[in-house]
Amino acid sequence: MKKQTKKSVSLKALTKSSVWDLQENDVFRMLDAAYKDVELRDNIRRYVDIIKTAFEMEEVTIDKPEVVKKYQARGFKVSTVKTGDNAKTKYAVKKRPIMRVTDLTYENIRHISATKLMEVIDRNFGGGWESLSQSIRDIIESGFEISTTTVPKDRLHKKGGLCEKKLADGFEVLEIEKGLWVEAIFAKAKPIVEKPRLKFDEDEESNEDGEDVVDKIDEYDEEEEDDDFDEDKLTEESYRTTFEENPEDLSLDAEEVSEEDEEF
Repeated sequence: MKKQTKKSVSLKALTKSSVWDLQENDVFRMLDAAYKDVELRDNIRRYVDIIKTAFEMEEVTIDKPEVVKKYQARGFKVSTVKTGDNAKTKYAVKKRPIMRVTDLTYENIRHISATKLMEVIDRNFGGGWESLSQSIRDIIESGFEISTTTVPKDRLHKKGGLCEKKLADGFEVLEIEKGLWVEAIFAKAKPIVEKPRLKFDEDEESNEDGEDVVDKIDEYDEEEEDDDFDEDKLTEESYRTTFEENPEDLSLDAEEVSEEDEEF
């Protein structure tokens, strides 16, 4: 089976979401390409701002080996980018880590695995799913199917139980002990659904003379003619209403009408 490779992201198409697919070397490659292209170079600040949403990025102003080593010790990758005909700039770039639940955003939530999500949740709290703020839960649920259950310890891994079924369905599970009970949080990445786009064929579009519009009007008139009132078609159903009337009220009205008739 052929392994699918991730589609490369171009600088022009870069967004605050797709930037999370990049690695440090991709950033250097993009910057190098941007400075070579006049159109991209004029918008370099905008692209850098997008990159900085997912990366820590600093210009290395003191280009000495000991300074570079300090950046590398902090997890940065350092490389030189040609910024002009005879100009070069050294940058230190590091992907922003997602360690705490507060690091999760709507832009990066779909760029982590369910396993990574479980690690992040486990690292940040011990109170269970409900202890997370509503805003964090909304972010997580925008990218993952989430379900929880709290059961006695000896029942969680019962054969044929909920946990077994969830794992078989591709969910990851995080178990949080609460005395003799355990809360299980199940997570599974939601499929990415592309929004359908409306497409209009040229043959279906109205021409300049408006012939299609006239045809539509004629069809509508024919339908209206078919719906003409026909007394012979009246049935008991035709008189039904959504009101439930009180039989006593009906009898009272009947009496009043009869009295008037008598006077008349």
